[in-house]
Amino acid sequence: MVESIERVDAVVIGSGFGGSVVAHRLAEGGRSVVLMERGRSYPPGAFARTPTEFGENFWSPGDELYGLFETWSFRGLEGVVSSGLGGGSLIYANVLLRKDPEWFVHDSPLPGGGYENWPISRDDLEPHYDRVEAMLDATPYPYRDTPKTEAFEMAARAAGHDTLRPPLAVTFADADGAVGPFLPVAPKPYGNLHGRARFTCSQCGECDIGCNYGAKNSLDHTYLSAAAHHGADLRTLHEVRGVRPVDDEWEVRYRVHRPGEGPPAEGAIRAQRVVLGAGTFGSTYLLLRNRASLRGLSPALGTRFCGNGDLIGFLMGAKEQIDKVARARRIAGSRGPVITSAIRVGDRVDGDGSTGRGYYVQEAGYPGFLNWLLETAQLRSVVSRSTRVALTMIAKRLSLAGESNISADLAHVLGRSSLSTSSLPVLGMGRDVPDGVMYLDRGRLAVDWTTATSLEYFGAMRTTMSEFARSLGARFVDNPLWLAKRVITVHPLGGAPMGRNEFEGVVDPWGEVWGHPGLSVVDGSAMPGPVGPNPSLTIAAFADRAADRMLESWPRQRRRRRPATGKEPHMDATTPEPEEPPIGPAPGASGAPGASPTSVAFTEQMKGFFVLGEGDPRSAAADARVRDERMMFELTITAPDIDAFVEGDSHEGVATGYLESDALGGRQQVERGWFNLFVGSARDDERLMKYRLWLTTDAGTPVTFVGFKEVRDDPGFDLWEDTTTLFVQVLDGHVPPPAEVSDTGLLDPTDPAVLGAGVLRIAPLDFAEQLTTFRTTGPGGAEAMARFGSLFLGRLWSTYGRLAKEEA
Repeated sequence: MVESIERVDAVVIGSGFGGSVVAHRLAEGGRSVVLMERGRSYPPGAFARTPTEFGENFWSPGDELYGLFETWSFRGLEGVVSSGLGGGSLIYANVLLRKDPEWFVHDSPLPGGGYENWPISRDDLEPHYDRVEAMLDATPYPYRDTPKTEAFEMAARAAGHDTLRPPLAVTFADADGAVGPFLPVAPKPYGNLHGRARFTCSQCGECDIGCNYGAKNSLDHTYLSAAAHHGADLRTLHEVRGVRPVDDEWEVRYRVHRPGEGPPAEGAIRAQRVVLGAGTFGSTYLLLRNRASLRGLSPALGTRFCGNGDLIGFLMGAKEQIDKVARARRIAGSRGPVITSAIRVGDRVDGDGSTGRGYYVQEAGYPGFLNWLLETAQLRSVVSRSTRVALTMIAKRLSLAGESNISADLAHVLGRSSLSTSSLPVLGMGRDVPDGVMYLDRGRLAVDWTTATSLEYFGAMRTTMSEFARSLGARFVDNPLWLAKRVITVHPLGGAPMGRNEFEGVVDPWGEVWGHPGLSVVDGSAMPGPVGPNPSLTIAAFADRAADRMLESWPRQRRRRRPATGKEPHMDATTPEPEEPPIGPAPGASGAPGASPTSVAFTEQMKGFFVLGEGDPRSAAADARVRDERMMFELTITAPDIDAFVEGDSHEGVATGYLESDALGGRQQVERGWFNLFVGSARDDERLMKYRLWLTTDAGTPVTFVGFKEVRDDPGFDLWEDTTTLFVQVLDGHVPPPAEVSDTGLLDPTDPAVLGAGVLRIAPLDFAEQLTTFRTTGPGGAEAMARFGSLFLGRLWSTYGRLAKEEA
């Protein structure tokens, strides 16, 4: 019996725009809430600024990095997300735009089949938009003299576009309404979890790398502080690994990172509700890894991925005519928040004559210190100026004048910094095609998405950006990745999309996972397509709506899980395992009294196809091959006592090693394993090679891998096929071996205890390598190997020898 497990009303996983909102609402509603965030807390002043700090500011615990940024590289795109208390709000550009009413599309066809469907409308979200905007103190950018804003709006008007100043989650004014930089921010009634002073926006352009002044109304300063005020337990450096239902509760398995102190600690907690808010990559990854524990997940899992149409471009070297002379236009992209102004380009669904897929373009600021990098990048020009000035200074020192004031000379070396002053990044986002697919590849998250189906959309956006460049006398420069038709997204969406039913979506219109009451997804992964504008506000409003439903329906009874088999109860963390049957004979059971037995072992690797939700190995393998769902194992098979192994009827050995299957969440170590060589079956002309492995998924769900090879006297000489083909099932729970050794161990394909099935095989080269792995321990190794070989070959000969003679 294990120790008692902590229990709460709700566990929220992730602290972004979905998780933070729900944690606050549930805590405010009187529920006990534990929020788990894998990253650190970042109070004002804690964000990286030096090169050394930035070098360590990435999230990769396996490399002992526990920083803010996590970067992903997939087919067709790069992704940038964050790890920290406050999630994406720590590095987003503060924009709070509502999704356009017309862009909640229905039955919008997608390349390759299927449709983009939004089961909710703008009207459904309207009151929640209001509530979130009020909580985040959304306000348009108030300054009228910011060069980059003026330049962008001038270029937009010249290109025929109306501009808008979107609401920003930034504090620009003090408690008295005075607008200005570095003014004290009035504390909120719910306090601030960091306990540090905050100041109004300094216009430093550092929003995307963390605001060190506390001017951003990020989630840690708002929703999370309010959640803590109402009693929510916010736990940082807690990374969730598994989720599973246990009786009428949900169990969450997690690890606690301890940087500099040693390996992570493991833990478990149970709740009536579990809310996934770990972001598109995080939540989808968790669901994919825990499919074996979450039976019956929608086939839509992993679909409808997109990057919300993200594209970055650059307007370089803007110029203006002054007294008929072209001079660098002062844009000063590093002054102001990252985004202050935007335009909207219409969509064919708007019904106003617009064509194509709609999008937004926004000007983008950047931190002031990047100006130095931009200017230093012009190394040839800098070196040339420096050389000329150095020669001039030497000449002056050698002259009779001997001038000592070199200020003007140094000013010439630095130059006018025209490139950084006259350049501006621009950001685009909108309705790209949500036809990407997310899946696991050897336990790692993978995404198949391409710009190919959205080239018309991206082409139109690049044309708009080029028009802006011409209006400013600048040249338009693509993101270098665009040369390979790749994009960078900071707004990944989809993977667990909402839908009108369990076939169309993973979650319902309120974020609850179809078929799994009490489990919800409230982040960007639940979006069934692109939001269009910056998605943060829509995700938060969706989460707020989901929280309403949770509170209205609490408490709620879940269906109990079915037993693992008709005879064996499902085992969970509080159920003691039955006494395990012994494997092999006790030491000294054969040979001279007290003598050490001689063992024989070999290593075997098999690979094939396996899929959840089907019970017949052959048909399951065919389906898995189409879906590219793979499985493999590497086992060391040991006969602990060769005498007992050869003489007994069960020819039972021990199997150790690992099994790897994305359907089961990646690589799992074998906790206990059985192997039987050439035992009898229900047919006289058949012998069985049997495998049984106990494993436990990351969610804590015990499962049993069972498989058999059948060696049969069929018409035709199919020795290779028989001895290298393994028919397998994975069963719910740790199921002991059957009483009859002739039982294959596989259940009826329709038995509810069968989680999935497939077929594994040994490739010829792997079989040849397997033959080199045989080894013995103990006395009489050569004799032991001969006895094992005699059993192996003898059984094969008894089955195939007669048929071989007849064919000869």
